[in-house]
Parts: sequence; C-alpha cells; structure tokens
Amino acid sequence: MVRYFIELSYRGTAYHGWQTQANGISIQTTLEAALTQRLGRPIYVVGSGRTDSGVHAKQQFAHFEVEEPINQSESFIYSLNCILPEDIAIHRIFPVQANHHARFSAIYRYYQYYVSRQKDAFQNGLTYHFRPHLNHEIMNEACKMLRQYTDFQSFSKARANVNHFHCRIDFTYWERINDDDLTFHIQANRFLWGMVRTIVGTLLEIGQGRMNLEQFEQIILAKDRNAAGRAAPANGLYLVEVGYPAEVMEHRA
Repeated sequence: MVRYFIELSYRGTAYHGWQTQANGISIQTTLEAALTQRLGRPIYVVGSGRTDSGVHAKQQFAHFEVEEPINQSESFIYSLNCILPEDIAIHRIFPVQANHHARFSAIYRYYQYYVSRQKDAFQNGLTYHFRPHLNHEIMNEACKMLRQYTDFQSFSKARANVNHFHCRIDFTYWERINDDDLTFHIQANRFLWGMVRTIVGTLLEIGQGRMNLEQFEQIILAKDRNAAGRAAPANGLYLVEVGYPAEVMEHRA
C-alpha cells in the first residue's frame, strides 16, 4: 500500500464538521466520495483533526492509502477539485512513509478566531459579528494565565471521549486589527472537543468586564465545563496550520 497526504482547505458553513455523520454531510464524506469517484475504488481518509460543524480550515491535512502509486500532476488535482464542491479545495497530494499519520504525526495545530463589531455582507458566516466593545489588553492578560496551565477540562465538552485533558499551549493572544476587528490566535499540540470556542466565549466575558482574572483562573482550576462561559459560534473559527516533523513533509514515499 502507498500512503498519501492531502493538503486542503474548506469553508465549513454547509457541513456537519469534518467527521462522517449519520445525520448530515461532512467534509470527510465529501472528500472520500470525490477520491472514490476519481480513482475508481473505495477510498477512506483520516484527517489531522475533527473540526466542528460550521468551522473552517485554511489548512487541513488528511491521508489515504492505495495499492498502486497515483498520478500527482496538476491535472489530477484539478480534476478532483472539479468533482468537489466550490467550498472545498485540494492544494497538494504527496506520498509519505507508511508510518506517517495525518493525526498522530502532527506536532501542533494553530487556530484563529475572527471577531468584528461591524456587519459585513461579504463576511457572512465567516466571522463573528459581536457588537460590544472589548478590552483586548485584559483579554491578553487572561491568555498569559492560560499558558501557565495544561489541564483544560473546564473548556472541553462534557461528552469528550479522551483519556486526559492536558494540552501544551505554545502561544495564545488577541490581535487588534483596527477599531472594529479582533483576531484570536492559539497554537497547541492538541485541542479538546470544543476547547477553542469555549475559551473564546469565556475571554469575551472578560473583555466586556463581566468576569475578572481571578474568576477566570478559578474556572481553569475547577476542571468543570459548567464553570466556563458559553462557546463562541463556530463561524468565526479557522484551523489555519497543522505542523509536522520535517521528515513527513519531504514528499518521499
């Protein structure tokens, strides 16, 4: 068997997340259908992570296996993109070693969350229209506090099927783009189910002055999802980068 990585991006608005669902269309199912149609055999893909319903990806990776090497030409990728809907785009397909795994070989994931005070007809479904003024400086103080901890059970959905709630956050901060727009940045080795959106929702409470830093720290220490704020909507969240060791990205079989 020959294993290939796919680099792709997608607008998640019309999909019930990455993972195949019994009750809705997913990115995974749509991608598998296109590959199966083009290659003439059933194809199963494994993603680097499971983005939630409505979440977007500027960069996502997945892998699949076939018995014989495939054509990696631009025309092959173009033909796949013609099969796929307009809101999913394949950028690269390249061979990797048999032990390279889209999910387990990844060493970090980087997300951004976009907030805007102004309604924009061209950004509908792509940013969170949030009218209140926000103090991004105090929100960044809370971000510094986040980096002091590794257990984020308070920011994980209660039904998360995981062995532990520990994550290594590499960086997290808010960037003020202009008077109306803010972007949240966070990178970690792994993320829990719903973690980024719940962190954002809680930080928005701090930015409005409805929660102080001491209360925020108590939420982290509580290890209880009920202690944190509500999750921010999915439409403002983007997976923007997935990192792998250099040997994975050398494009060698």
